[in-house]
Amino acid sequence: MTASISVGEKKQFVRWFLQSYKMKRRECIWILNYMLSNEDLLEKTHFVEEAHYCPRAMVMSSTDSKEIPFRFYKGNLMTADAEKSFHDLRLNPDEHLYIQLNFPNIPPPTLYLSVLEENPYIPEDASIDEQDRQIAEKILKESMSVFHEETIYKQIDEALDANDRDRFFELSAMLQAFKAIKKDGE
Repeated sequence: MTASISVGEKKQFVRWFLQSYKMKRRECIWILNYMLSNEDLLEKTHFVEEAHYCPRAMVMSSTDSKEIPFRFYKGNLMTADAEKSFHDLRLNPDEHLYIQLNFPNIPPPTLYLSVLEENPYIPEDASIDEQDRQIAEKILKESMSVFHEETIYKQIDEALDANDRDRFFELSAMLQAFKAIKKDGE
């Protein structure tokens, strides 16, 4: 777990979040406001990514997000019933709670980064999946680049076969520009 985040920082973030985003479920607003009024609960609250791996977690989404509106996880149980999760918060104030907020966060707001903690429950093989995704994206990008370049060469050959001088020069300029962009991207 990263360094401890103060209750004041968490309050500041939650207030900012509530002012900046509308939630898909109104119960999420109630829960976040309840947290603001309960410092003991807020002290045991951790804002993380991939909260579903945690023993007690909530996932809440803003209306701008494509993610699920609300989920509560406790042990092996999962529910979309926000009232049950609110009841659990009141009955178990001493248990740690991990919250994942889904909202447009690219680039990540400074307040969000100031309260975001590393999720200690993410399995090691989950991080490999992210690495695999990045490798797959790189391979796809390279494949698309090769395909695009081969397409231009094919069109140049067709222009030569058709004695289309204007098209040949147009495609040659396009190929040179593509190669320059490709070189800058390396």
